[in-house]
Amino acid sequence: MIIKVCGMTQPANIREVVAAGAQWIGLIFWPKSPRYVPMQSIMAGIVPNRGTLAKELFGNAKRVGVFVNEMPQSIITHAVQYHLDFIQLHGQETPTLIRNLRDTLAPALCPGIKFIKALSIKSSEDLAQWEEYRHCTDYLLFDTKCSCVGGSGNKFNWHLLEQYHGDIPFLLSGGIGEEDAAAIASLHHPMLHGIDLNSRFETAPGIKDAKRIQSFIQTLKQHEQD
Repeated sequence: MIIKVCGMTQPANIREVVAAGAQWIGLIFWPKSPRYVPMQSIMAGIVPNRGTLAKELFGNAKRVGVFVNEMPQSIITHAVQYHLDFIQLHGQETPTLIRNLRDTLAPALCPGIKFIKALSIKSSEDLAQWEEYRHCTDYLLFDTKCSCVGGSGNKFNWHLLEQYHGDIPFLLSGGIGEEDAAAIASLHHPMLHGIDLNSRFETAPGIKDAKRIQSFIQTLKQHEQD
């Protein structure tokens, strides 16, 4: 089970969360988000030398850049300067855009770059949108449909996952908290490859409680073994 922690903003906190067991770290490059990491930021450790990430900060954790209806050139610039492993698209991005980004970035600029397409879920119809992305994305992320763009702290009806019969692996997102470990462990969908943690583990927007994340991961592993 991949553990992705999204909305990270501070170097020291990233180190803590990686040490707690997070395997993917999400950096949000959408200016309207309270967890926004500005491109021009010179925060020591995250963007030294105007964009190059310090490798020791992330260790073996993958770097996920999150974008919402961003211009392609901006996504490409972020991917190169932040040495992203994944690009997560959380808006109304089309399959054609994803294919064009992949053709531009791989293999010359970002070898091995992968794509995650987020879908906002409330109904069966929302879930069915996955078919549009069948041949262009590496992962799907199922999040709760809301008036904002993610980070609502609310869950959608996880029973809808039973209607997903696709062949693209997905991450489950939306309002996951410490109390959900047993319920997640009981989800035996063959394409469920990971979970996305965010607002329910925060002490403030962009600041995560690493001890609670570590406790949650340990509890989840225990339930998976039972």
